[in-house]
Amino acid sequence: MVTLLQDRQNPAGHDVVPKPVRVAGRTLQPTPVFDTYWRFASARQAVYEARLAGRRQPWSDDPILTGHRFTNCYRAADRVSQAVIGDVIYQGPQQWEDVFFRTLLFKIFNKESTWQRLTRATGEVRWSRYDYQAYDHVLSTAFAKGERLYSAAYIVPPPQLGEKRKHRNHLRLLELMMTTGAPGRVLEAPTMREAYEVLLSYPALGPFLAYQFIIDLNYAPQLTFSEMDFVVPGPGARDGIRKCFGPAADGIEADVIRYMAKSQEDHFARLQLPFKGLRGRPLQLIDCQNLFCEVDKYARVAHPEIAGISGRSRIKQAYRHDAAPLRAWFPPKWNLNG
Repeated sequence: MVTLLQDRQNPAGHDVVPKPVRVAGRTLQPTPVFDTYWRFASARQAVYEARLAGRRQPWSDDPILTGHRFTNCYRAADRVSQAVIGDVIYQGPQQWEDVFFRTLLFKIFNKESTWQRLTRATGEVRWSRYDYQAYDHVLSTAFAKGERLYSAAYIVPPPQLGEKRKHRNHLRLLELMMTTGAPGRVLEAPTMREAYEVLLSYPALGPFLAYQFIIDLNYAPQLTFSEMDFVVPGPGARDGIRKCFGPAADGIEADVIRYMAKSQEDHFARLQLPFKGLRGRPLQLIDCQNLFCEVDKYARVAHPEIAGISGRSRIKQAYRHDAAPLRAWFPPKWNLNG
């Protein structure tokens, strides 16, 4: 078992304050949440590894960690990402146009039950067989029964493309992307940022969503961007960064995330924390971004006196045991599947 909030005192009994760090030409004085970031990462990864090894609960004796729902340290290890990788990207025709279509069709709704509903009704999901009326019928029928089509993980705003229902406008958005050459332009982009900017140019895809979508597309074999190339801080990450560094980090959040990724080994060693990574893979920019979101939530209980930006004071989601087997299969190009 792992205790997250270890004693933050030196042998003399005095609080240990992390040293200032230099990021993007600024000197940032870390708050106590900064060390909690690293402790959380070590403890949360230990929980993931214990679950993967089939060990029985409890996996940690930290009541906050065991009592609330937190995502994994590695985005690709989370349940929905595992579904995207194993059930969507690497299942079905592997032509890039089809991979792009399947991936964004899944991610717009970001809900496994919606994907399963579409695949059961339409058979093989591929762009050449796409029929708006058929897809709309499946989704409208489920909606009429009161079934949820979208995940609550994040909100995908509906574009204004002439339809009355949200899901219909999202189907039109995907059609627009496919018919205006988005797959080819993403494939030809020389950098992750430029591929992201292709997605960003479409209606309703703001910076956060466009970044999340390019990360998902980059799991495919056709794209070879490094996850250390580019990062876009989301609202939750900005909250976590504020709690770790205060207002001095405002405006340089992407640089802060890059600092965390580059200095991770030093801080795990400084705090004497075990962290072997994901089968040896260190935390990438997207993972450090996500960890800031999770530490923001954790700190609402562990450090209630340290304010973020949103002002949220409690963790909404309680932990619920998922009896489904834990999957751990990653893009083959990462060489982690052994």
